[in-house]
Amino acid sequence: MRLISIEVLKVGMVLGRTIWNEAGHPLLKKDVVINERIIQRLQQLNTHYLYIDDEISEGIEVKETIPPAVRNKTISTIKDSFQSLDGLNAVSASYVLDQQSKAIVSIVDELLSAVTGNNEILTILTDAYLFDEYLYQHSFQVTLYSIAIAKELGHSAEDLRLIGIGALLHDVGKLMVPKEILTKPGRLTHEEFEIMKMHTRYGFDLLRNLHSISLLVAHCAFQHHERIDGSGYPRGLVDFEIHPFAKIIGVADVFDAVTTNRVYREKMLPSQGLAIVEAGSGTIYDARIVNALKKAVVHYPNGVILKLSDGRRGIVSKQNTLNAALPWIRIFEEQNELLSATYEINLVDYPSISIASIETDYVVPS
Repeated sequence: MRLISIEVLKVGMVLGRTIWNEAGHPLLKKDVVINERIIQRLQQLNTHYLYIDDEISEGIEVKETIPPAVRNKTISTIKDSFQSLDGLNAVSASYVLDQQSKAIVSIVDELLSAVTGNNEILTILTDAYLFDEYLYQHSFQVTLYSIAIAKELGHSAEDLRLIGIGALLHDVGKLMVPKEILTKPGRLTHEEFEIMKMHTRYGFDLLRNLHSISLLVAHCAFQHHERIDGSGYPRGLVDFEIHPFAKIIGVADVFDAVTTNRVYREKMLPSQGLAIVEAGSGTIYDARIVNALKKAVVHYPNGVILKLSDGRRGIVSKQNTLNAALPWIRIFEEQNELLSATYEINLVDYPSISIASIETDYVVPS
């Protein structure tokens, strides 16, 4: 299967991967033949990319680190936990969250098991799932990225669990931000952004009163928007003043934010999101954490078409655990001519060749 932009989706193409709704039910099943009604529906749902099956991508598999059933169950649990706090004051919300702490820790333990028990590079497919509420999906994904980063950095099992809990709850304070601001499709005004920034304080006040969860989790919520040069919020802390766990979650938060669909902008592909984060490495983000992210997550997902610096085109066929930035490629085109027989190369073996571009809008010549 291969990843394409919805802009080049045509009637008659075959869906390569099931698309799920937030209830955990298949919205569109794998192998369905695309028709005009499906294209219109996907456009309405703000879908930017999807997988199709075709001849040049035959046999290429795309597998997530977390199976769809586990993902759907986990996000449903997060949603139920968060929604139970809706409308409560901080004291009441803290009490309710305390009662749910076992369920929260259970979620983290399950995700920990999946990530730490897998030596493959972390793969998360945001476009295979359609959720009306961004907050729940975001909390789930930031937890996975944070655990993967912390694992790469060599943190202990106890640290990994605390980082996972901190990541899962890092944005819980947003439940106390007015929904018209939280879900506004356009750019926030200065006044609205000042209100939005209060979610870090709200989250801290909510979490610091829990008896069943470490106070470090509250500091993760409070500090995940701080930056090592002092440009972050809410307190403008600098490098040594920010807790290491909050630094990790902050990087994971930004990476997920730019690689997930939002109503006001199109998502970036992982390699593009990594470039955004890397641009701040050593200045606003801890360089060790950025490097750990680059090692831990997929840069170019299986099934994406790449154009190489020597003019060849190929599809990412599998990941390279030695270097996440240099996957295996199935070459199917040379000099703009389709090959009668494809062949595979490992980009690690070709240091003089670089990736020139990602081509999700590629159309196979007829």
